[in-house]
Amino acid sequence: MPRRLPGHLAVLITGLAMLLAAQPASASASRSAAAWTGTWAAAPSAVPASSTLAFEEQTLRQVVRTSVAGRGVRVRLTNEFGATPLVIGEARVALAAPGEPGGIRPGTDRPLRFGGRTSVTVPPGARRWSDPVALDLPAGADLTVSTYLPRRTPATTVHNLAYQHGWVAPGNVTGKPAVEPTATVTTWYFLSGVSVTGGPRAGRSRAVVAFGDSITDGAETTLGANRRWPDRLAERFRTDPASARLGVLNAGISGNRLLRDPRPPAGTPAEDYAAFFGEAGLKRFERDVLDQPGAGYVVVLLGVNDIGQPGGPAAPADEEVTAAEVIEGHRRLVAMAHRHGLKAYGATIMPFEGDDLGFHTPEREAKRQAVNAWIRTGGVYDAVVDFDAATRDPAHPARLLPAYDSGDGLHPNDAGMKAMADAVPLRLFR
Repeated sequence: MPRRLPGHLAVLITGLAMLLAAQPASASASRSAAAWTGTWAAAPSAVPASSTLAFEEQTLRQVVRTSVAGRGVRVRLTNEFGATPLVIGEARVALAAPGEPGGIRPGTDRPLRFGGRTSVTVPPGARRWSDPVALDLPAGADLTVSTYLPRRTPATTVHNLAYQHGWVAPGNVTGKPAVEPTATVTTWYFLSGVSVTGGPRAGRSRAVVAFGDSITDGAETTLGANRRWPDRLAERFRTDPASARLGVLNAGISGNRLLRDPRPPAGTPAEDYAAFFGEAGLKRFERDVLDQPGAGYVVVLLGVNDIGQPGGPAAPADEEVTAAEVIEGHRRLVAMAHRHGLKAYGATIMPFEGDDLGFHTPEREAKRQAVNAWIRTGGVYDAVVDFDAATRDPAHPARLLPAYDSGDGLHPNDAGMKAMADAVPLRLFR
């Protein structure tokens, strides 16, 4: 009978094994990456030039919902849109305490290290994974990430609409079981990913990346309830034994376009918010999809902002697109996905007649129909996810079903998000 190692040696060896698995060796980078699977993600963006928010000698306590389980955890911090180094004095992870805003569950707190150090400086334009840490992390759990910012730190790299509460507290309280916040926030700051290893069917887990705009981001869903359609899809995976190994990563950004970066007309109110819309889908696809740990599939729901924004407050009229231009953008995404071995599934653009944003015209409805016809029949995507069919009003197909309409004619409510997730065929991921 083999001798059992002392507890501290077993933990040390486990930690070293996870650390070695995380190191990108030139000959085995793809194999190393395959050992990790994304369990949560947020696509980062810049902030408007008018933004003055900064943190100093404060702790950010941010909560994210996991999608797939693991026993080893890494966290990705980002300074991709910063102009100065991002200095993290200390960072920790823990399971959130149910019913205690900002509280963490006793016995689950773990310090994060970066190259063995408890502090890290992330250069401008860069992002950084933490070293692996041993933590039994369930699927569908709320994970708290606490970061201490000792120096004045402008909030330059964000995911603006988190639809999740976070907290700001004075001083370094990263390890405190409870905090006394001075502010509650609904934006994720400097945080873009959590990945796991050692989960169900270890080594075979894959991630499904939901790539889209505000509808994927979860616009108009209940704050803090995790009712975005990717969340509801992850719930379906967890109840299906054949899909329990799948992570779901939300790479949606509200206002995002497939073809163009934000370019708000000068002098419009959009100058104060359009930067949050993120880089064009074609530009950010590599970072937000292809570089995700364990990515094996992508579901693309993009194009409604390309069709609807031009001529409104967020985009100039000269950026009006044709259906052919949107289709060509989709072709390019699929080609990138296939070059990297991902299955690409095209989601049809949902109806928006009667919207409050001024998107709809008969000409734009014709563009939507043309793009959807190509997604359904063009044979370029590996499969189709027909969100249009799942959410439209049968009596008026150019509109959302009233039971699924959040009230603005464009974004589904919680029930609509569930209908979208239920429309995704699970067989596509088996």
